[in-house]
Amino acid sequence: MRRRTPSPPPPLPQRNGVDPVRVRLPAGDAWATVRDHLVARLAAGAEVIDGMLDAGQIVDAAGRPVPRDMAYVPGMFLWFHRELPDEERVPFAVDVLYRDEHVVVADKPHFLATTPRGSHVAETALARLRRELDVPTLSAAHRLDRLTAGLVLFTVRPEERGAYQSLFRDKRVAKEYEAVAPYNPSLALPRTVRSRIVKERGVVAAREVEGEPNAVSRVELLEHRNGRARYRLMPSTGQTHQLRVHMSALGVPILGDPLYPVVTGPVASGDFRRPLQLLARVLEFTDPVTGREHRFISPRVLRAWSSYEEWAG
Repeated sequence: MRRRTPSPPPPLPQRNGVDPVRVRLPAGDAWATVRDHLVARLAAGAEVIDGMLDAGQIVDAAGRPVPRDMAYVPGMFLWFHRELPDEERVPFAVDVLYRDEHVVVADKPHFLATTPRGSHVAETALARLRRELDVPTLSAAHRLDRLTAGLVLFTVRPEERGAYQSLFRDKRVAKEYEAVAPYNPSLALPRTVRSRIVKERGVVAAREVEGEPNAVSRVELLEHRNGRARYRLMPSTGQTHQLRVHMSALGVPILGDPLYPVVTGPVASGDFRRPLQLLARVLEFTDPVTGREHRFISPRVLRAWSSYEEWAG
């Protein structure tokens, strides 16, 4: 097996808590110049690429600006900063529940993405924490959906990130979620839901299909009143939108869900009303570096339970 060549460290600093973009020129391509490849590869267009090259904004591994006529070299690494999109600020704080020299455990609000992706770049939990804590090496060990609130584990040291990621990969993290959804007295709970969930690229909603189950969720009823209920959800797998899909399939879709059971129109930018009533409440694990036993509990309250009229209004 050929060992992958590790990429060199970025020669550009972070900007606003966001890493520079790294591009590796693939082998087998026959472009005359680096510029020609970038114009074909990136969606920015020739005019933007030329402007960035002329301004010295695209650099090599040594931090040297790449000229327009630089010959194409397979395997070469390039870095540049993307133009950040205009982002609506999410007006809720990321609360740090725990911090040591190895990890940060944060309580993420609804509407805030965990890591930069698509149109959410600087306005993400990771970028915010890098800025607020002044820890540029901070990385996420896992992700929560943008619409889901609750606990996220971040790592401090790049060389230790893999050890913490393996906790989630090897299912050595106990996770509990809380949701508010309609109450159905005929729904027998507790129960374990098993199904096969697929998420296709370009399709916003995941779906259940026939086949070997790849998604397993434990669903328990905590309490109910006025036609609504509070549920404890314990996933033992991590498929995209798993809990949202399973609750919808049970006939009790989570309140505020814009995708399940029906995809609704996009919410206007800046509209932070009626957040999805799903919360990553508990995160429990043994630290793979220090051996410490950790159990963290989010103090957040789901508003559709504490004050339904306020949430619905």
